[in-house]
Amino acid sequence: MAGQIVVAVDGSAPATAAVEWAAADARRRGRDLRIVHVCEQWPHSEAAEYCIGTLEAAADRARELAGTVKVTTELLSGHAVDQLIDESASADSLVLGSRGLGGFAGLVVGSVSIAVAGHAAGPVVVVRAPRVTEHGRVVVGYDGSEHSRAAMEYAVEQARARRAQLHVVSALPVPIVSSYAAAAYSGMIEQAIQEESQAARERVIPWRQGNPDLVITDGESREHPVSALIAAAGTADLVVVGSRGRGGFASAVLGSVSHGVLHHVACPVAVVRPRAGEAS
Repeated sequence: MAGQIVVAVDGSAPATAAVEWAAADARRRGRDLRIVHVCEQWPHSEAAEYCIGTLEAAADRARELAGTVKVTTELLSGHAVDQLIDESASADSLVLGSRGLGGFAGLVVGSVSIAVAGHAAGPVVVVRAPRVTEHGRVVVGYDGSEHSRAAMEYAVEQARARRAQLHVVSALPVPIVSSYAAAAYSGMIEQAIQEESQAARERVIPWRQGNPDLVITDGESREHPVSALIAAAGTADLVVVGSRGRGGFASAVLGSVSHGVLHHVACPVAVVRPRAGEAS
């Protein structure tokens, strides 16, 4: 993936954590770092001073951590969601705090984080808090779909840059049936689950063959995909999921899995959408 890493800041603690994450990622993966702040109150003088100060503080923190990485800044005006979606078009990835104070204040995870993750042209990483412990493990949800393949590609790149293990989570579909049907068709249901489990394992084989430098583990779960990913996230430095958006701001643009993971996983979460021309 070409381009620079873009991180959006607003002066909040999660935004500072996002800057720290983005600086470390830029250093690991040899990318330039661009820091932006959307000043929706522009051009009022007090708001302008706050916006400029927020941007400068973020740049100072990034330069402390980024080593020789080139760090640039830009103050933007307009609607935060629109501006950040525009930024994603040419970015390697877009990094956001989970919730903010003003320019992109949030609900639970953050209204802007959710909207941007659903409509961005490329990977969006949502960061909740500063890193406390390193586990040396990247977790990715993978079901073989086009969106999950894009997520897997990003997860492979992240794992390689971190020299970390990559753990692939597949959630097996367990049909909801009556107790009578379960008793009558238990053999058939179990056979179907076993076949899907085998298919899930086989889907990972080409990734192992194509990336012999990585330790790639996999596991199947009979839990809901969100529950399976939440469980795996407990020992992860990053969780990567695909986005199943259908487009259009009136629709629910994030799939239930990516939406659920964003709301319940404490470590950074990357939501990856295939770029234009990549999806089949």
